Amino acid sequence: MASDNFSSILQNFNDLNKEWHSKRPNLTKCGQLLTKLKIALSSTSLLPTTKYGQDTDALVVARGTLEIGAQWSVAKKDIQSFQRYMTQLKTYYIDYSNILPESPYMYQLLGLNLLSLLAENKLAEFHIELELLPPSEIYSNIYIKHPTTIEQYLMEGSYNKVFLSRGNVPAESYNFFMDILVNTMRDSIADCAEKAYKMLLLKEAGRIFFFNNQKELKEYTEKRGWKTDASQTYYVLREDDEDHEADTFTVDTNKISGYLLEYAREMEKIV
Repeated sequence: MASDNFSSILQNFNDLNKEWHSKRPNLTKCGQLLTKLKIALSSTSLLPTTKYGQDTDALVVARGTLEIGAQWSVAKKDIQSFQRYMTQLKTYYIDYSNILPESPYMYQLLGLNLLSLLAENKLAEFHIELELLPPSEIYSNIYIKHPTTIEQYLMEGSYNKVFLSRGNVPAESYNFFMDILVNTMRDSIADCAEKAYKMLLLKEAGRIFFFNNQKELKEYTEKRGWKTDASQTYYVLREDDEDHEADTFTVDTNKISGYLLEYAREMEKIV
């Protein structure tokens, strides 16, 4: 790589790194710097298309750019962008592991990627990615242990534990995918409730769907199209008169797991 070209890339990377790690990073400015860097890096073959290991300093800069890009994508709530950055980063983390020093952000981002797969209910992909990691890190690294613990809670049907785990994440960026995961759980519970019951007690709704305040609950039920009955005691989940297990949804939260079979079916596919 020409030294003047790398000097320009390094300057842009330093500007990006400084802005991203500032107290209140400007996401628009970071996005512009990322675009500029990606164009420059792609022209020098430093983005992963073929094996390139001649200039470790340049490769570290390219890896650092992608790492900031992945974190920036989460800050922008852009899941597809995050996935694209992670696809490229895995080349540096795996293929270049023998020639590059380990990145301090590697396991944080790999764990974040695992959590994103859980949030999208991609359990097969989750286990494929998990198998690429050293066994010792799976059980000891806090960034990897968090999504594997969440996955275990899902298999057990311990959805209250998943909800409580939102307050115990190893990095702030994990909250984005934890919120998506909790919303996915709510939708799964609601879908099953609508098929099995005609009504849901208002006083139980907040607990069943893990809402801490009535405003959030009201917004969710309105999105689902649920209305209250004349006595303001129940949510009406459906209007039909088909035969179902019961008329009113009053099951305990722990028993809801019996209805959420989607995760179990995904596990069967893996086995």
